[in-house]
Amino acid sequence: MQPTKTLEAIRDRSSKWIFTARPDDFLSIPGNPLAYWVGAPLRALFVKVPRMENFAEAQAGLSTTDNELYLRFWWEVPSTSVKWDASDYLNASDSGRRWFPFNKGGGFRRWAGNREYVVDWGDDGRRIKAAVISKYPYLKGNPNFVIHDHGNYYRPSMSWSEITSGPTAFRAYPAGMLFSNKGMSAFPRDGVRPQQLLSLCNSSLVTYLCRILNPSLSFGTGNFYDLPAAFVDDVDCDERVDRAISHSNEDWDAYERSWDFQRLPLLDAAPDASPQTLEASYTAWTAGNRQTIAEMKRLEEENNRLFIDAYGLADELTPDVPIDQITLTVNPAYRYGNSLADSEWSVEHGFGDDLEARFRTDTCEELISYAIGCMMGRYSLDRAGLVYAHAGNEGFDPSRYRSFPADDDGIIPVTDFAWFDDDACNRLVQFLIAAWPAEHLDANLAFLAASLDPKKGETPRDTLRRYLAGGFYKQHLQAYKNRPIYWLFSSGKHKAFQCLVYLHRYHEGTLSRMRTQYVVPLLGKLGGRIGMLTDTVSQATSSSAAKKAQKEKDLLAKQQAELQAFDEQLNHYANERISLDLDDGVKVNYAKFGTLLAEVKKVSGTKGDD
Repeated sequence: MQPTKTLEAIRDRSSKWIFTARPDDFLSIPGNPLAYWVGAPLRALFVKVPRMENFAEAQAGLSTTDNELYLRFWWEVPSTSVKWDASDYLNASDSGRRWFPFNKGGGFRRWAGNREYVVDWGDDGRRIKAAVISKYPYLKGNPNFVIHDHGNYYRPSMSWSEITSGPTAFRAYPAGMLFSNKGMSAFPRDGVRPQQLLSLCNSSLVTYLCRILNPSLSFGTGNFYDLPAAFVDDVDCDERVDRAISHSNEDWDAYERSWDFQRLPLLDAAPDASPQTLEASYTAWTAGNRQTIAEMKRLEEENNRLFIDAYGLADELTPDVPIDQITLTVNPAYRYGNSLADSEWSVEHGFGDDLEARFRTDTCEELISYAIGCMMGRYSLDRAGLVYAHAGNEGFDPSRYRSFPADDDGIIPVTDFAWFDDDACNRLVQFLIAAWPAEHLDANLAFLAASLDPKKGETPRDTLRRYLAGGFYKQHLQAYKNRPIYWLFSSGKHKAFQCLVYLHRYHEGTLSRMRTQYVVPLLGKLGGRIGMLTDTVSQATSSSAAKKAQKEKDLLAKQQAELQAFDEQLNHYANERISLDLDDGVKVNYAKFGTLLAEVKKVSGTKGDD
């Protein structure tokens, strides 16, 4: 309680901040918490309503005992080594696949989502089980005490994160997944529909009850079982819950983090717009997002009202859901953690200039990321979903990219000067021409650049080139949680040469090709440019012209020296013909290239070897 409210309660015994309770009042609540603010109707639920244990089986799942070894983000490993459609033990053990979708909990999000991990469960977890037995000899050959092999793996479930700093949030998970000891999972018992269970658990009633039962950061299976199973069914329950799950799934799948990501929604947001521009697509997409946010808010508040009315709790609970707790990524208030009053947003006008500007910037960065993915061959404008995410460039088929051809070697230069025709900036321009009508290219470039903090006097192409050479990789590391799939090879702080290499297309000859196709030719181009500037300085008719040329020459001389040193290192590593084992994960593989790569410490935890 805030100090001013405490003082008010001390001075005035009729203050609304005074709570009176007898010790016996808490005996009805499991654990007997001193929840003095809880009124009699809520306390009565713990006496009159059966416990949740009677209606759902709750379990903690697999503990790998070493997540560094046995967990990966799904985008790290070859997609062909993941069993995406496991339905039962037999189906999984016979698949020959090593990695399986894994529910690890995650941050505050209701209804659906938080699907990012895969676990090493090949041969029914042979590697993990052997490690557990070796680590804990007292198990006497039975690892199930640690890994909690309950037989519910691969079944559809309702799940929540054991550790949370905010409200407890429950999500529906599809069949085919394992779950962790931090991704608590519940399975309806006979006679209980999954929608009934999720409707109750995502209500404001259960949110409040969770806070009563355990106000700490942990909410385990015991706390879940102690919940009063205050089911209230109505004819619209299943439809309402299914609709909320659908919105949440569509929102999750709209971003590259999802293994069910199909295509950037922005591309198809305004097919009938006139003119068909990037700005028109963005305007239509954000308008649709606001409608979705509003409907999700309505669905959740209808769900809350159902339980509040059924149990006469209008004096204790409110059906209202704050806008920042509508857990959709397309909701800026939730995404950026802004506690807004409902009056600060509207379906018609959005969230205010600051949040809208931030969301527009992020959306344009996501468009560029998708364009890079199309350049690399990860995605295609002609096909939905992942097109190439295998290993070693094996099986790469250029015919899958007709509207916008993928790069022939998965190496994309990102330099601050247009040294190469196939660099990221030039190819981004080509992508915009392929994705929207070519006659609107200038307008699309202007809209995109204006969202990326342009500098005074820059052309849109200058802004995009600067962002690609400097800002893109920071965004990529953040989006992919420091396990990047496009790796930035960099000559150093002067950025004489930088290029992105697609992890899944890298092979033993990639570094040699990088050197012969880009680095050695660039050394020649730098030398030629320095020679030209030397003549310019000597022939300049004004001191300002001579000074400008000399400044550029000095920078290029530093870049030349940097690139020569980089070339020596690159030649050394190219001769080693380094191979990758994607099953080892990005962290291990990234460290194999010494200081050729940028942000080695952030990705691998080491500085890299010279």
